[in-house]
Amino acid sequence: MIDINESVMQFLLAFVVVGPLLGAAAALLPAPPGLKGKSPEQAVLRHGVTVTGAILIAAIVLALGFDHDQPSKMQASTDISWIPALDVRIHLGIDGISLPLLVLTALLTFLCALYSYFKMPEGPSPKAFVALLLVLESGTLATFAVLDLLLFFLAFEMVLIPMYFLIARWGGEGRSQAAWRFILYTLLGSVVMLLGLLLIGLKAGTFDMMALATDNGRSLTTSVQVIAVLAIGIGLAVKTPMWPLHSWLPDAHTAAPTVGSVLLAGVLLKMGTYGFVRILLPVAPDGFRTFAPYLAALAVVGIIYGSLACLALAKQGAKGDLKRLIAYSSVGHMGFVLLGIATMTPTGVNGALFANIAHGLITGLLFFLVGALKDRTGTTDLDTLAEETGAALYGRAPRLGGLLAFAAVASLGLPGLAGFWGEMLALFGAFQPAAGLSRPAFLTFMAIGAFGTLLTAAYLLVVVRRVCMGALPQDAPRLTDVRSYEFAAWTPLVVLTVVAGLWPKALLGLSDPAVQQLLAGGTR
Repeated sequence: MIDINESVMQFLLAFVVVGPLLGAAAALLPAPPGLKGKSPEQAVLRHGVTVTGAILIAAIVLALGFDHDQPSKMQASTDISWIPALDVRIHLGIDGISLPLLVLTALLTFLCALYSYFKMPEGPSPKAFVALLLVLESGTLATFAVLDLLLFFLAFEMVLIPMYFLIARWGGEGRSQAAWRFILYTLLGSVVMLLGLLLIGLKAGTFDMMALATDNGRSLTTSVQVIAVLAIGIGLAVKTPMWPLHSWLPDAHTAAPTVGSVLLAGVLLKMGTYGFVRILLPVAPDGFRTFAPYLAALAVVGIIYGSLACLALAKQGAKGDLKRLIAYSSVGHMGFVLLGIATMTPTGVNGALFANIAHGLITGLLFFLVGALKDRTGTTDLDTLAEETGAALYGRAPRLGGLLAFAAVASLGLPGLAGFWGEMLALFGAFQPAAGLSRPAFLTFMAIGAFGTLLTAAYLLVVVRRVCMGALPQDAPRLTDVRSYEFAAWTPLVVLTVVAGLWPKALLGLSDPAVQQLLAGGTR
């Protein structure tokens, strides 16, 4: 930790949230100011790298200046009245729950901008691409930083339009249908969520999330809490995505460009689970307790469903798409996050928050690697990769094959890597759920979730065997191995996956005090 003045911290957080919007506006100018390139297209892509790099540096300085001795305290707070009649405020702040998500978002967006500078997706002008990428970053960062329910909703919705266009204009086959399905599902869920947010704000007399968390539902009747949790939970569950509201996700991932898939899996899905922790757990605890067993049941169904779908896609002759397989794996992994939240225990919720970060790092890396495979082979079809162009990837591109195997074993939860701790803690939370929840039911959910980890290992090992292993034909041409810009974009994800696996305290030390206070019914 470094000693940084509170006013500087406030400025840094405001800059992290608003800076990408200013960068998006500048990207649409005839020529981005202060940057030159061999062409206007190269200049605007360089502008995207510069802006996202500046935001990442600001986020890192914010993390360094964060008081790690008081991670439960809301820091770098800005609180300005916006709509006095409704008590809506421009209220920003970070604690041990939101800070890791903020840094993860800034990191992944920068890596996507860097990757796009060297490998721009096929589509219209880079100007619109960079502007949309920056608007998407701003909306995601704002979601994790705002402390007002209506501002949270605006930030939550802000990401929909840029992601829609990234899929529809720069995506692959089936992009139009996938983009429409994405936006229709999320918009319909958001309409219901808005009704729940308005119900809480109007009944409690404030939209301030800190005041509502401190009140801990005391100003809301149980029936109001139940209705609010149902309405808000539907909107959050669509974005998470929770089974059976997940069906937009595989198409969106399959059609999206590489950087779109990385951001969709790495940060957008986390907005839903973050809402469960930040809003529903502290603001409507009685209502959440009513639905917790059902949430846990749907979570473990998602774990098994996602794993079985991946096994079916990984099977030889199934015409499975590798991007689609990883998308279905996200349904299973986010099931563990939802199971941890449903336990309403510090152990489970900490596991959910850890799994959020781990999934962002590992699945982001997986989508980068699959994008690189498609660039080299022209396909993500597993049969084609395994039997024609990609067989024996270890022999044709050893570094690329090694990274794919590393990401796969990290995703299956190998001890010592980031994927292990979140899922384990979520299962431990289910072993002893919060008071008022049925322990036999949660023990059943724990057993089903544990079986899901075996299925996860099965399909990921099948993928590694089919794509990476096998005899290398004598006449097989070598594939281009990891390029320098790919190495630069992927190395931080590999390093952080190892560091988080070997030193989980780095994340748990931040989140645990904040989670303990949040579940106890208060925030300072």
